[in-house]
Amino acid sequence: MYHTDNDTGTEELAHVEMISAIIYQLTKNLTPEQIKESGFDTYFVDHTAGIYPVSASGVPFTASYFGVKGDAITDLTEDMAAEQKARTTYDNILRLADDPDVRDPIKFLREREIVHFQRFGEALRIIQDNLNPKNFYACNPSFDKNCGKRR
Repeated sequence: MYHTDNDTGTEELAHVEMISAIIYQLTKNLTPEQIKESGFDTYFVDHTAGIYPVSASGVPFTASYFGVKGDAITDLTEDMAAEQKARTTYDNILRLADDPDVRDPIKFLREREIVHFQRFGEALRIIQDNLNPKNFYACNPSFDKNCGKRR
């Protein structure tokens, strides 16, 4: 699982870089009129055309989005949900974008989210297959030393 999280985490940082490059290319030569007409003006006032990680609704990125509990089943389920959310975001971008220079990298990123979802699903299946089926969610064997024993 370590390699799955590590490799995917590294790739996700590359996704941010790709999205940032797309945004930069789309905004670097905007005129003040285009900025106002596009609704980009409030962002522009705070950040000019600099890349600042915010959601489409303007909510800044925060590490609180990382849902880590230290329990493999919980964390992998969270990872899988994050991949599906990213895929849905890419689907929505593809519904709105008609520029092939935007669509092509977004399609690539969407495909990677699907692969990540599958890899996390495989890791979850491996973990579940190696757990005591009578104690699937009763305790975390990494921390609960008497896991599975009667108390």
